[in-house]
Amino acid sequence: MARRADQERIAQKREQIAAQAGRLFAAQGYERTSVAEIATAVGISPASVFYYFNDKAALFRAVFERDLPAAEALIARHADAKEPVSAILDVLGELAKDAIDPGASGMLVELLRRAEHDPDLIAVVGRTSEVVRDGLAVLIVRGIDDGDIDPALDPIQTATWLQAIVDATYLNARPGYSPLPELRRTAMGYLTTFPSQGVDHRD
Repeated sequence: MARRADQERIAQKREQIAAQAGRLFAAQGYERTSVAEIATAVGISPASVFYYFNDKAALFRAVFERDLPAAEALIARHADAKEPVSAILDVLGELAKDAIDPGASGMLVELLRRAEHDPDLIAVVGRTSEVVRDGLAVLIVRGIDDGDIDPALDPIQTATWLQAIVDATYLNARPGYSPLPELRRTAMGYLTTFPSQGVDHRD
């Protein structure tokens, strides 16, 4: 029981450190944020940060490692939805909801900057992306089978494109502005525009 309590305490502390690190990385950038600043924000010593994380790069990765279980839970929550199109829109809305955060675009920019220097970071983000892509693709297939989604669409390619739209909401984020209405409109129009209406997505 004591060991389990220790593991839970460590997990909670790692989460607390990663949350504060994410906030500072988004606001100041990776290079301009020191481990000492993160430690101060958490209320611990810099040495304590390195007890939980091997180095600063590992701490940056931890910010994105938190996304994987959240993505898995999100997809699982909508996997058996009766209306696939509505489920897809809900998933996209959940993924993009933080774009209203002032630091949202900053964190995505830092991710793009760090990716070329850290293969492990690419792997972390890739795993989360695959979970979301595959979950969306399953819903797209179901929507096609139900006759609600354009059958000309390739499920995997369409899921990848929808993820790109979500990324765009973060790159164009600004305080106080919610991109969700435009996101839903764009996704809905793409998914439900059929070739007979003059658009063939296979071209």
